[in-house]
Formats: sequence, C-alpha cells, structure tokens
Amino acid sequence: MNTVPTLRLGQGRSLLDPHARGLLQMPAHHLVTHAVVTGTTGSGKTGLVTVLAEEALRAQVPVLVLDVKGDLPNLLLGLPSFDPALVLPWVEGMGGPGDSRTDLERATALAAERERGLREAHFTEAQLAAYAAGMRVRLVTPGSSAGEPLHLLSSLERRSARWDTDPEAARAALGAAISLVLRLVGRESDPARSREHVLLAVLAERRLQAREPADLPALLADLAHPPIDSVGALTVDDFMPRTERKALAAALNALLAAPSFASWRTGASLDVGQWLTPSPTDPRTPCVVLSVAHLDDEERALVLGVVLEEVLAWTRTLPGASRLRALVMFDEVYGYLPPHPHDPPTKRPLVALLKQARAFGVGLVVATQNPMDLDYRALGNAGIWCVGRLQTDADCARVVDGLAADDGGDRHARQSLEARVKSLAPRWFLVRDTHADPRLALLAPRQTIS
Repeated sequence: MNTVPTLRLGQGRSLLDPHARGLLQMPAHHLVTHAVVTGTTGSGKTGLVTVLAEEALRAQVPVLVLDVKGDLPNLLLGLPSFDPALVLPWVEGMGGPGDSRTDLERATALAAERERGLREAHFTEAQLAAYAAGMRVRLVTPGSSAGEPLHLLSSLERRSARWDTDPEAARAALGAAISLVLRLVGRESDPARSREHVLLAVLAERRLQAREPADLPALLADLAHPPIDSVGALTVDDFMPRTERKALAAALNALLAAPSFASWRTGASLDVGQWLTPSPTDPRTPCVVLSVAHLDDEERALVLGVVLEEVLAWTRTLPGASRLRALVMFDEVYGYLPPHPHDPPTKRPLVALLKQARAFGVGLVVATQNPMDLDYRALGNAGIWCVGRLQTDADCARVVDGLAADDGGDRHARQSLEARVKSLAPRWFLVRDTHADPRLALLAPRQTIS
C-alpha cells in the first residue's frame, strides 16, 4: 500500500485553540494546487521557501527553482550531518564588528544552532545523511559561467525530439526563443502581431521539420534567399519586402557578432523534462536552481520568460495526475506577474501554469516580499497561502483581499484575517490551506537543512 508523502514544515499552532501546538505537516499533493508565500524582509519567507524545496526533495519530488535574488543556491549546502567541520569552510568573513571568535568557534556555534533547530523538528543525523544522498542539486546560470551556462536558444538551434512526438509543444518553445531574439534586437516580438516573428518561425520550423540546422546563421541565409514562395496567402515579398528582410538580417547579424551574445548560445540545452527526470545511471531526485541574480532587470524578464514557456510546454506533454509530480518555485515573483495591462514575457506562461499545471501534477510556488503589484486574479487559483509579516497596511490589505475572495467578500471574515496578519510575530506565518480542516493555522518554519 502506497503512503502519501508528507511535508514536515515546522511548529504549528491552532487558531481555534492557542494551547494546541505541534509539528505542522502537509500532504505533498496539496501543493498541486499551487502556493503563494509573502512576507517582508526578515519575515522568514526565504527560509520557508527553502523548507518547501527541501521537503519536496525528501518526498522524492523533483524541484525547479527560479532564483532572482541569489539566495537559493544555498540548497547546494545540504550538509549530511551535524559535524562543525562541514560548516567550517563557509564561515570565513562572517564575523561582525567586535566578534573575536575564530572561524572554528563560529562554525561550532552555527553547527550547534542548526542541530538544535533540526532536532526540535524531529530530524536525526541519519535522516540528514539520507536527504543529502538522495538528491542532486544542479546550479544553472544563464549568461554566466559561475554555474552551468545555459543555451537559451536551444529550442531554435538544437532540434528537439519533441518535434516528432509533440509538435505543438515544440512550436511553443520555438516561439519563445524567437521572441527572445526579437526583443534583443528591439523588434516586435508578439507571435500574433509581429511579421518578423511569423516569418522567422515559418523558416525555422521548415528546417526543424526537415531535420536541418535552424541556427541563426542558417536563418540569415533564408532571409536573404527565402526557400519558400509564400507566407499564408501572400508571397514572401508581399508579406515582408526584401528591404525589410535585409534590415532584419542586419540586426540579427549584429546580435550574432556581439561577443556578449556568445554566452547565451553555449552550455546545457533548455530541456526541463530532462532536467527533472532521474537518469538510469543516477536515480537521485533532481533539484535544478536556475539563478538570474547576476542579470539586469530586462535580461531577467527575457530569460525567465523563455524558461517558463519551456516549463509550460513540458507540462502539457505530461499525462494527467493528482499526485505531486514536480514542483516549480519562483522567488521573487514581484514584477513578473503584474496586473493588466502590464505584460512582461513571464506573465503569459505563469498565468497558464497557475490555471493548467495542476491537472498534470505540477505545482507552482511563487514568493514575494512586495505583494502590491501582483495579478491577484491569477493567484486566485492558489490553494495555499503563507502570509508573514508585511511592510505596510496597503500590503496587508492587498493580501487579505486575495485571501478573503474565497469567503465571498464577507466583511467579518476579512476583518478577522487582517487582524491576524497584522499581529504576526517575526518568522511566523498565517497558513491558509483550502484542502485542510481547519483551513487556517499558524506556522513557524523549521530550521533548514541547507
């Protein structure tokens, strides 16, 4: 008989009985309906996100982490025991003004604090060893060699087997890569409105279907001498005159020649399905941390848009499932899921994942310390909310509006929620789980393993 994986989140308290407290646990499949984590700096938000990732990995659920701030590569430090010697290499320079302790003394103190916190959450050293041995963390850094480089145009320049098994998903990933290229050269990138996008997509798909190279140099040649007679009902010259094709080719060639662009076209292929599937030779549960903390704001939006389109394309290839098959985590989502009319390249795939991914067993966790500028209509699909301390009354009101939507706008329910959120102590969260009974509880996240 199969048991339901349970996530061990930390110390919990009942809202109905203040004296009722204990370990708060959550069945893993509750995350299939997605989760929102919010709280200001110092609220413990990143710690809770880390705990959710660790617990998913302990339940043998593959995890993809989209890391904007640079905190979550710490998942690489899933130390397998309480030995201070394992902490020692990482404490250099941690001493503040007036701290005269040696590195060994600081490491010993940190290891003792970690051991105390994890034992309070009922972790043994054997469980830490099992966690470290059972998961494999991979750090991917697009546009940088700090981790693994990522070939962001791989769906365009490296033919995927998906063209033989799921052309619709392959076409969606190709469209995202072409949108990225057009944005980089300052051209209209919307697949529905851009003639440049349509023409490049037609030329690239023709090559990929014929198992020919569809890299940028090949597409430049096709723009100069089109191998097709028409696009839709128009001839190629009527659809886009030769002078305009020549200007597009010149812009693409300048991009191709830019030394900084080379780093976007080397490294691992963007293949989320391969990333999140244990290999026959390495059965450990995969955890892929894709960090964009080193990029500027525009580059982050472009890169994450392409990655999320690939996540969506992969999700749609999966069979239906009610169990949690994979977890996608996005920390920090502020600016990437804004309300109408703003439409960054990340918004469409995020909204689609929030609406559709649950049917395929893929859960999405989004976290932010800036809840004001979020599309709460999309977040209404989330079954779990974890709300920590918030910075302003406006933040509190915005989050409570989203939480209270399930109560049909009941004024008393809203006032009660707002009062509870405002009274939260540091590192405590109000957790609302629509699958649980009761739905509301208080949570102090456990000590992280990492």
